[in-house]
Amino acid sequence: MRHFAPIVLFIYKRPAHLEATLKSLLRCEGFADSKVIVFADGPKGQQDLIDVTAARQIAQEQLGLRAEYCFYDTNRGLAASIINGIDNVIGRFGRAIIVEDDLEVAPNFLLYMNAALDRYEERAEVFQIAAHMFDAPEFRVRTSALFLPFTTTWGWATWRRAWDRFDPSAVGWEALLSDRALRTRFNLGGAYNYSAMLERQMAGVEDSWGIRWYWSVFRSGGVACFPPISFVRNTGLDGSGTHGRGAFRHFRRSVDSLENRMIGLPDAVSVDPGDVAAVRRAIWQDNGGWIGASADRMRYQFRQFPRRFTR
Repeated sequence: MRHFAPIVLFIYKRPAHLEATLKSLLRCEGFADSKVIVFADGPKGQQDLIDVTAARQIAQEQLGLRAEYCFYDTNRGLAASIINGIDNVIGRFGRAIIVEDDLEVAPNFLLYMNAALDRYEERAEVFQIAAHMFDAPEFRVRTSALFLPFTTTWGWATWRRAWDRFDPSAVGWEALLSDRALRTRFNLGGAYNYSAMLERQMAGVEDSWGIRWYWSVFRSGGVACFPPISFVRNTGLDGSGTHGRGAFRHFRRSVDSLENRMIGLPDAVSVDPGDVAAVRRAIWQDNGGWIGASADRMRYQFRQFPRRFTR
């Protein structure tokens, strides 16, 4: 294995969540050999200052002098902070493992991520190594990774050659408004309304880098390498964060425990339609099924929404 990729850790104002994230990272095999770079956005106002300061103190206490810290005084927003941070690290090291402060990772997280980064570095069609997997029963006894035509933001890694193709302006996204087949494919056959999320982003209503990363990979015909079981758990779906809230969402239940086992990395890079169908079912169910989909439609219909792009 090559040298371990740097871990890029994004933190903000959730000290308790961050402490759990750091404890899980410190338990990872290979952590001692990994460079850690911490990015912390500035507070939005005085009301955030105490928690922002507490999170930074926890990072420094747990990581000490072995980490590099980039603490900002002003608030740049979630998307800008992550995009600029990844730009910085990818530009310096050529690859990076990205972790946010509401994630807990399995002990073998770093071994898996680095092994996959090495294996698929020269495969131009692979844009991302993902650590998260939805609750697909078909995969629970599977022993090898798989490839899917979409991305994740819950613990992932990439290379410079892939990140260079990230287009924050999302050129061509308007095609989703008129091309129903394209929109259906982007939405994973209707499993999740990613196209509405991108439309809201481009209208200035959302602040998401992740949906634009997915569009960039989608437009390029790229894929991501996923484990059959999740090596990451999101602890931020408790209302403490900006995103991920919703009465019918069950994404949290998909990772009740983190298994510590290595998986095989296939030589062939191909997407199995059966794997996609299994993940679609899992996402649909985790998002609340028909009830969740109906809630989404009502939310997008009645929330104030600039429609200038759809005319």
